[in-house]
Amino acid sequence: MVVTRGRTVDVGDLTVFAGLTGDHYPLHTDEQSVAKTQFGTRIAHGPLTFSLAVGLVGLSGFYGDAIVALLGIDGLRAKMPVLPGDTIHVRGTVLAREHRDGSRFGAITVGYSVLNQREEEVMYFEQKMLAKCKKGNEA
Repeated sequence: MVVTRGRTVDVGDLTVFAGLTGDHYPLHTDEQSVAKTQFGTRIAHGPLTFSLAVGLVGLSGFYGDAIVALLGIDGLRAKMPVLPGDTIHVRGTVLAREHRDGSRFGAITVGYSVLNQREEEVMYFEQKMLAKCKKGNEA
């Protein structure tokens, strides 16, 4: 299991992400129009929350240099909005390991729960990765 440090999301993150991706949907970029919505303010793009979560796990050093490639993302669910000022962190749990005898590589599936500062789950997804195997061990 890994629990990452926190990272506060701010309006600048939403603006930069919108510029990088071209996703200028008003829900993320227009404070005036979203003031009348149920959120009352801009919300983070779902893919931004996902990207920040993956980055936090990467920064944690949990995998060292074991990861070779991304194999897939399953079950991605945005459960609650992430608002500017929210601080998110990730709790990751290894769900499965696969290894073929004689192979230097195996697959590892990790469930990521993205939590805000109130420990509310704002996103969940499972990430499957190709990983180097330690000699005599599975992925």
